[in-house]
Amino acid sequence: MTKTILSAVDRISAGLGRIAEVVVLILIAAMLYEVVARYVFGAPTLWAFDIAYMSTGVLFVLGAAQALREDAHVRIDVLSSRFPARVRGWIDGIAFLFILCPIFGKLALIAGQRAWRAFTTHEVEHVSPWAPVMWPFYSLLTIGLIALALQLAAEGIRAFTAPRQDDEFRLEN
Repeated sequence: MTKTILSAVDRISAGLGRIAEVVVLILIAAMLYEVVARYVFGAPTLWAFDIAYMSTGVLFVLGAAQALREDAHVRIDVLSSRFPARVRGWIDGIAFLFILCPIFGKLALIAGQRAWRAFTTHEVEHVSPWAPVMWPFYSLLTIGLIALALQLAAEGIRAFTAPRQDDEFRLEN
């Protein structure tokens, strides 16, 4: 049962990672269009800045769970690299499951409340001349934060049950 749940969380993270890849393409296309429109035709767009910051934010949070799943985050483990794998597993498990997961779970809850409020009040970006509606942006941030919280829980469980064996990176005494 636990392996099934962990596998489902991994699939969710991988799926959102694929969506993040598409968002990168959208960001690139929007920026290329803006550059050509601005410098070749002298007609800058109203929407390029909004697309840029929204897609960058969405890209970051949608890809975070996948990066964690693949252990692609930067680690500074000067002290923990000297410990046995089991101790490092406990450190990772406590950090992921009992510290980071609740923090990102709470951030997901706050983002979800913000998305719902934006949806019910028809909130738009007030600073932008384009004035896009904000609930899709906040909703995608919420989804990414939920996925990150779930992946943190999954990695915490894995750290307790089967700690990483990365002895090739351990410092020799």
